[in-house]
Amino acid sequence: MRFGGERFLPPTVIALGVVSFLTDFASEMIYPLLPIFLAGTLGAGAVALGIVEGAAESTAALLKLVSGWLSDRVRRRKPLVVAGYALAAAVRPLIGVTSAAWQVLAIRVGDRVGKGLRTSPRDALIGDVVDPATRGRAFGFHRAADHAGALVGPLVAFALLRWAGLDLRSVFLWAAVPGVLSVVVLVAWVRERPARREVSSEPASTPERVGWRQLRGSLGLMPRRFWAYLSVLFVFTLGSSSDAFLLLRAVDVGVAPELVPLLWSALHLVKSLASTPGGILSDRYGRRGPIVAGWSVYAAVYVGFALAERPWHVWALFAVYGLFFALTEGAEKALVVDLVPAARRGAAFGWFHLAVGVGALPASVLFGVVWHVWGPLAAFGSGAGLALVAAIGLLGLVGPVGPAEPAAAPSSR
Repeated sequence: MRFGGERFLPPTVIALGVVSFLTDFASEMIYPLLPIFLAGTLGAGAVALGIVEGAAESTAALLKLVSGWLSDRVRRRKPLVVAGYALAAAVRPLIGVTSAAWQVLAIRVGDRVGKGLRTSPRDALIGDVVDPATRGRAFGFHRAADHAGALVGPLVAFALLRWAGLDLRSVFLWAAVPGVLSVVVLVAWVRERPARREVSSEPASTPERVGWRQLRGSLGLMPRRFWAYLSVLFVFTLGSSSDAFLLLRAVDVGVAPELVPLLWSALHLVKSLASTPGGILSDRYGRRGPIVAGWSVYAAVYVGFALAERPWHVWALFAVYGLFFALTEGAEKALVVDLVPAARRGAAFGWFHLAVGVGALPASVLFGVVWHVWGPLAAFGSGAGLALVAAIGLLGLVGPVGPAEPAAAPSSR
């Protein structure tokens, strides 16, 4: 894609964007409806939903580390990416034929196993095939396509329920169509370019059995600035609670429950439209500036939610909240590529996703406890405070890096 005289993104990045669009299209046809299905059709409650989602996301976070490390070890990304997307596409629609909550749990875990297998190798693959000057654009474009799928999926599900007269089970089964198409696009149009990657110092022989000792060995192979980056990212994540609390606050302030899906779609629309420009900013001006700006926007939005009193306040805050994602998602991933040697990208993305996943687990619990004990003002204020601490830490700990700044030397430790 030409923008301001820069080169087109590689076809592999475009194809991966289409794959993510179709995958999120399929996912979001199901998961916004999953609580209704569990409670209304299967008779399960909030505890069952919490167990399902907690087990699924924990599984994905751990597997992202393993799959990233393994893709470095075998020097191939695409087989793991294909396996992950294919597994998710195969099991996800089967929710439509379940008759018990434990079956939904098994399917959700299977789906998240697929996500865990594909995410780190996919991100590393994007880093492999793009020029350093367009890394932010590439990751921003990929996130924009992902958010576009998250926007379209619920709207299609709503249309099938409202105008086609389908029930929930039928809608879930129809989600197989975009899922299968995503795998077809992936197999046919995504290409690896190993020649772009640095030669690893490790032998390319048959990989060892994956274990904690092997994964722990990758700790010392990453630059110090990478671990500094993950430390401040973890601090930010501790203040980044589930967006379900924002929806809860929206209803408290007076947004009608039937308008909540439209509010959610509006957020994804802003994310999709702004993510590619946000990534381009990080290519032109370095990674830290957009990330710090995004985390600052996050802090301001959380303060706004704490003080909001009218529904229009919430609509405006959700629109600004979309800019936070646009400024940070592409730049955060591009910074991972900037900071580590090419032969360690898979493991680096594994640690990146693990840090985010581990931080997210207590974040919502802490937020909920603070809300319950001291109220929403304290809860949103604590999230804003952690975001600002992380922004200051990023400026002080990581140091300048990015295409517009000196790049990290692969040999630094």
